[in-house]
Amino acid sequence: MRRRRNRSEMVAIDQINVTPLLDLTFLLLIVFMITMPLMEYGTSINPPEMNADKLPEENFKSITLTRNGTILFDKETVSRQQLFALLAQLKATSPKTTVLLRADGERSYQEVIELLASIRNSGFGEVTLVTQAEGK
Repeated sequence: MRRRRNRSEMVAIDQINVTPLLDLTFLLLIVFMITMPLMEYGTSINPPEMNADKLPEENFKSITLTRNGTILFDKETVSRQQLFALLAQLKATSPKTTVLLRADGERSYQEVIELLASIRNSGFGEVTLVTQAEGK
């Protein structure tokens, strides 16, 4: 004997339960409504581009902060006080000189900023920070 299926079993198969889909949709909507304002007020930074202008070939002075913390002014080791005096003298004699600041990557950010502040306090408003090109 063959057993026939009941019609009620067939009816249940051809209907789709959309309740879980609606739950998922509302959950995603709530998540996006919460995260979008947070993304709007996130920190905005503008990284420097790699196609910067070439360094000047003349009328510049180089200041270097080495890995061990010594300061070089045109390849001569100086203290911070000597550097300030040399920069003040340079500003008096040739105020349009470009100052290039190089710092080793191992030095802390605070040390570089302090050195930059001392250069600016000596009268040089614009200082060029020299970095190594990407991939080198």
